[in-house]
Amino acid sequence: MNSADIATIKSLLATPQNIVIIPHKNPDGDAIGSCLGLSKFLDCLGQNSTVVAPNDYPKFLKWIPGNEEILNFERENSQSKRLIEEATLIFTLDFNHLSRTGQMESYLEAASADFIMIDHHQQPSDYARVTYSDVSMSSTCEMVYNFIDSLDGVSKISKDIATCLYVGIMTDTGSFKYASTTSQTHRVVAQLIDKGAENMQIHQQVFDNNSPARLHLLGVALNNLVILEKYKTAYITMSQDELDKHNYSKGDTEGFVNYGLTLDGIIFAVIFIENKEEGIIKISFRSIGDFSANEFAREHFNGGGHTNAAGGRSDFNMEETTERFIELLKNYQKQLNS
Repeated sequence: MNSADIATIKSLLATPQNIVIIPHKNPDGDAIGSCLGLSKFLDCLGQNSTVVAPNDYPKFLKWIPGNEEILNFERENSQSKRLIEEATLIFTLDFNHLSRTGQMESYLEAASADFIMIDHHQQPSDYARVTYSDVSMSSTCEMVYNFIDSLDGVSKISKDIATCLYVGIMTDTGSFKYASTTSQTHRVVAQLIDKGAENMQIHQQVFDNNSPARLHLLGVALNNLVILEKYKTAYITMSQDELDKHNYSKGDTEGFVNYGLTLDGIIFAVIFIENKEEGIIKISFRSIGDFSANEFAREHFNGGGHTNAAGGRSDFNMEETTERFIELLKNYQKQLNS
């Protein structure tokens, strides 16, 4: 953040505010961790803050300190709307366009509050009074740490805040293996461990709490894996029937797309997941190196994200979607093999 933005934020926080903190729809570890970490820090400043999530999120995130205080917009609709209406300051974390909040979008657009955006995705929109956007950052949680530091608040980071921020950095960096993990990321993580984040316990809580149903579902996903060697691409399909048969719960397919990238020679991996309730195929894209999953998702599947990790959707059925995907790859064969 520049000095003008820091001065604006300090001015806004110099008096008590009614603050609402919003993650994106279907929030992940970085979204939940950054929102709860920021909320707990603002509470230390004497502010009144509440996290309102657009919808539910995976069970493996529901142990994070402060989780029980999050409002679910779908379930606690009246209370959530009232808080947004009464808010004097709204933070939006880990997304940069209000459409990413689903059915909350119109209520946020109508809000009279000032907005502060903290996000690391590409192409931010301009709805916020203060926009802290940096696509080079590993995670929004790392940015929240920087936000706290810019307000001279590192001394206020408690074990709970450190735990929240560690979760987001760990999950959004693929346990520190993605290219966005910098030496500064490790320095921040070291600070969080010094502040009380228990790295082994956090890893176990997030990654080592699988249900038998999830592991069986992973087996189905791997059995459905298709390898397209000439495009250095692998993709997985998951039908609604397959999800239902294995008692799918939100978050159960988290990370499945990454298995394609563990194959020798594969640089582009995709998972297509049928969602009959929404009438779409939800898509996750992952890539290695210079091939932009973000540009591919934006250009062809109404999505976007980061250079090497993006999401999208298709309104066609599974067969039509995968056929279109394979046809599109023909236009990228040179890039994928460069």
